[in-house]
Amino acid sequence: MTLRLLSESQEALLAEERRTLAGLRDALERFGAPDEDRRILDRVIEQLDDFFLLVVVGEFNAGKSAFINTLIGQDVLAEGVTPTTAQITVLRYGETTVQTATGAHLVTVSAPVDLLRDVHLVDTPGTNAVLPEHQTITERFVPRADLVMFLTSVDRPFTESERAFLTLIRDWGKKIIVVLNKIDILERDEQIAEVTGFVAENAERLVGIKPPVFAVSLRLARRGRGGDPEAWTTSRFAALEAFVRETLENRERIRLKLSSPLGVGLRLAESLLEQGRARLGLLGDDLAVLEDVGRQLAVYREDMSRDFRFRIADIDNLLLAMEQRGHAFFDETLRVGRVFDLLNRSRIQEAFKREVVADTPEQIERRVDTLIDWLVDADFRQWQAVNEHLRERRRQHADRIVGESAQFHHDRARLIDSVARQSQRVVDTYDRAREAATIADKARETVAAAAALQVAAAGLGAIVTIAATTAAADITGIVLAGVLAAVGFFVIPGRRHRAKQEMRQKITLLREQLSRALHQQFETEIRGSVSRIEESIAPYSRFVRAERAKLTEANRALDELRNAMSSLRAQIEH
Repeated sequence: MTLRLLSESQEALLAEERRTLAGLRDALERFGAPDEDRRILDRVIEQLDDFFLLVVVGEFNAGKSAFINTLIGQDVLAEGVTPTTAQITVLRYGETTVQTATGAHLVTVSAPVDLLRDVHLVDTPGTNAVLPEHQTITERFVPRADLVMFLTSVDRPFTESERAFLTLIRDWGKKIIVVLNKIDILERDEQIAEVTGFVAENAERLVGIKPPVFAVSLRLARRGRGGDPEAWTTSRFAALEAFVRETLENRERIRLKLSSPLGVGLRLAESLLEQGRARLGLLGDDLAVLEDVGRQLAVYREDMSRDFRFRIADIDNLLLAMEQRGHAFFDETLRVGRVFDLLNRSRIQEAFKREVVADTPEQIERRVDTLIDWLVDADFRQWQAVNEHLRERRRQHADRIVGESAQFHHDRARLIDSVARQSQRVVDTYDRAREAATIADKARETVAAAAALQVAAAGLGAIVTIAATTAAADITGIVLAGVLAAVGFFVIPGRRHRAKQEMRQKITLLREQLSRALHQQFETEIRGSVSRIEESIAPYSRFVRAERAKLTEANRALDELRNAMSSLRAQIEH
């Protein structure tokens, strides 16, 4: 095993690394990371106890199999100009050369090569090959690598697909050695230096890494292995071989072995943090929508209460005007000159209804109908506003899935859709006439109850008429009783004063009863409207706030794990 000869400090670092990676594995589970990410981390943790893996990658026909054969000094792997490697091939030490299929797209080859006693070499399918599954196989094996040998060639150095693949390797935190093959097709050393510089410069500029770059000719190196010293020298393979063997010496090998899994862990943690930040941003937008709806509802309540006070004042003014007409009626009627008219009670009552009550009940009914229409329309517009908010929210993020794990997006989208469907259903099925009739019935019942009248199915105007007529009967009764009881006409001014006082009291009571009843009913309707909207949004709101708290805590824990892994890696590499 690679890690069988560790110093005390290395053992401590290894133990801490295991704890940190185990913590990351728990975080992946809690965060709902994709299954593939969890499998990668599990394999990386297992790899700590396995042999050092030197993984050879590159585009097809870059010479990967030829490189491995040249490095180990044996023709173990097949070579060719077509994509000959269709699976991962792991070379390990064995007393005899044996090839065994050990899994899907995985072959193990044992060979009696000393280099393989502590190191396993891995040959991979070519990237950018005709067969797309080859690249997928290679990309999934890269995270397990402890060291990556990237092969390219001088006739097509640093293609766009190679840049993308190098970026992938870098993102997994792997140490990379670049091998630039086929220098034998160049005529001068200056050309070799130019191509080598081009690869090194672009690796730093486009990928952000500074890997060692070795320019070699595998064709000449094979001839050199066969006994041609000049070809061996010209191949420049000796410098590469010396670098590889120095890198694979025990101390450096252990350093890479301990560092490599942390690179993978950092990549996974950073990926999750990025997803978490994106989800928090999405939830922040959701929260802003909810807060905006909340502010709108608050303004809605304030505006409705203010406007209601103005509208109810119109109704109040109608009753005040009726009271003023009543005072004028008594001033005109309760005079000595009309004493015989006062003896006709029905005539006085009819005159009172005609001149004082007049069309006040009808006007009140119309004002209340207008008030109800205003309330119904405002309620409908508020539902439309909420529905429009949610429709826009769904439109903006219809295809936005954060990360490969769809559960978060599914839960969130389901709740948005649920609330949006409910608000849309309210808008689509809103029956203005029914809503108005319902409110009118409730208002009528409330006013009738406040006035202690039994009015069955009578309208609000009828209730006001009954109440006003009752007042008229009471007041004219007072007047008539006063007249009949009087011995002289000097008592009429006193009766007139009393009648006006009674009139004021009766109308004031009616105004208070009507105002209180309408206030109570319409406040109930406004409160109910806001409450229905708030209740429809509540599941979505709870989800947003709960997920925000969970993600904030998850990101904090992931950030701590990332810092721990970075610290461990720094200790290992220095």
